[in-house]
Amino acid sequence: MDIDRLHEWLAERDSYSILETVDIATGERTILHEFDYVIEAPNWTRDGRYLVYNANGRIYRYELATDDIQEIDTGFAIDCNNDHVLSPDNSELAVSHFTNEDATSRIYIVPFVGGAPRLVTDKGPSYLHGWSPDGERLAYCAERDGQYDIYSIAVDGGAETQLTDEAGLDDGPEYDPSGQYIWFNSTRTGLMQIWRMRVDGSEQTHMVKEDANCWFPHVSPDGKWVVYIAYDKDDVDAGDHPPNKQVELRLISADGSTSKTLVKLFGGQGTINVNSWSPDSRNVAFVSYRLKE
Repeated sequence: MDIDRLHEWLAERDSYSILETVDIATGERTILHEFDYVIEAPNWTRDGRYLVYNANGRIYRYELATDDIQEIDTGFAIDCNNDHVLSPDNSELAVSHFTNEDATSRIYIVPFVGGAPRLVTDKGPSYLHGWSPDGERLAYCAERDGQYDIYSIAVDGGAETQLTDEAGLDDGPEYDPSGQYIWFNSTRTGLMQIWRMRVDGSEQTHMVKEDANCWFPHVSPDGKWVVYIAYDKDDVDAGDHPPNKQVELRLISADGSTSKTLVKLFGGQGTINVNSWSPDSRNVAFVSYRLKE
């Protein structure tokens, strides 16, 4: 998606946004804040104080205790999409920003308190999804030579490492808390499904085998649970995750042995693109939507 199409697409999404949480034990949903425009992809800070989200190309932090909202200064990176991740110590924020030179997404890092962005990925498009627990590497989805695969790179940039090379789309890579595995989603079986691999790309394992298109696995901080979003297989193409669809947030144990539906909602793109677990692994933040009349 180029930057002009991004702006057109956001304008087309004439929706209200509802920032919510769900308790994974009880299923209780709590509405935190309602917006009369599109927001996306909350990250929960590890102190439990803030949710970080994107809206209209900018990044914001929402304070749960006060309902206060502040924009994070990201310098020239003001065309950010919904692929943003906090560093393990929460001192920095990595964003995917559509750069001016060719209007494709590249990954930058800024201080969490705000400041000048520094470039990490020379090549684009690159869409960030994971930051390793040791703070040293990022995992992302990138298009290279017409093929979308999963890559990793040092936080200081340099050569990128390709981790997948299968036909179809691989997306949504996220490190588990142990730093041993990366969870991701892939269309290699025909439907979009949830997979896991070693951080070097080995032992690629099909973890969630559902009759649905499943996206964006997010591992809980305690490593016990994985939440993801599921589309009806007849409602979308396997390689697409559009907004404004009836979807489900589903929960599985990290070994894949148990699963359940957490929430049924109107959402999709923007609902849960990045990890939004609470620090205590009890709640998940997400965005639901309502069309304007």
